[in-house]
Amino acid sequence: MRRTLLEPAPAKLNLALSVDLADEVSGMHAISSWMVTVDFVDDLHVSRLEDGSISRYSIDWHASAPRRSEINWRLTDDLAVRAHLAMERYTGRQLPIQLRMEKRIPVGGGLGGGSSNAAAMLRACNQLFDLHLDADTLRHIAASLGSDVPFLVEGGSAIVSGFGERIEPQCTLPDCAAVLILPEVSCSTGAVYQRYDATAASPLDSDAVTAAVTGGPLFNDLALSAMEVAPDLKRLAGHVEATAGRDLHVSGSGSTLFLVCDTSFEAGTLASAITSHHDVPSVPVRPADIESGCVEMTD
Repeated sequence: MRRTLLEPAPAKLNLALSVDLADEVSGMHAISSWMVTVDFVDDLHVSRLEDGSISRYSIDWHASAPRRSEINWRLTDDLAVRAHLAMERYTGRQLPIQLRMEKRIPVGGGLGGGSSNAAAMLRACNQLFDLHLDADTLRHIAASLGSDVPFLVEGGSAIVSGFGERIEPQCTLPDCAAVLILPEVSCSTGAVYQRYDATAASPLDSDAVTAAVTGGPLFNDLALSAMEVAPDLKRLAGHVEATAGRDLHVSGSGSTLFLVCDTSFEAGTLASAITSHHDVPSVPVRPADIESGCVEMTD
């Protein structure tokens, strides 16, 4: 029997996001963000193959995926594949696997889907090959793959700052629900940051992020820039706010919009209404920790 791990890769939401001015030398932006993982996940089925086998990878959309796009990137550019190769480099050995990824999280929606896939692959390899690498080591490997990946190694609720390397876990997940609105609109991350730099960008405000965790207002410094880059997103946001009767937020650099609700029932009702009235996929979610390591036994 071959052991296969079903590893969930959850989406993340930026409930609060402050962005610093671009560094004059590197052009990079330090951030401070309250991030949480939610129960909207990609599924990674990762099998350990016999030593000496050639690794193989498959990526497709899950049957329940609410919004699909063409999977047209090279396998070697996929973050889960890159994470597997990074684990092989770190351990100095081959880790032959078979990956079957079933995606639900839209590509390029500001939900960290690719980053979460990478983190899930690190966890899966660590367990399947009995590597016994601790979380700090996995986050060290993750840092080479993207700024969101270290947080997504363990997920939950945390204030993430710097360039993703400083993670301050929060004691509990927020007791709320949310509706993810998943438009066809595309927001280029680079274009959004360029727009942010060209407008009234302000210095990092980590105090506002800390305040959001303790009940202060949610915010996203990139929201206005995302809507200027993608005017269709701004129009949709206005229509959805009118339907929902509450503030709408942007996750990351967009294009995913979200509403915060008190209960799962309320989120489900609002999601149905938004999908019906605006013909845009909407998904009710709750904050969730990562439940890692469900093992399937296969031939």
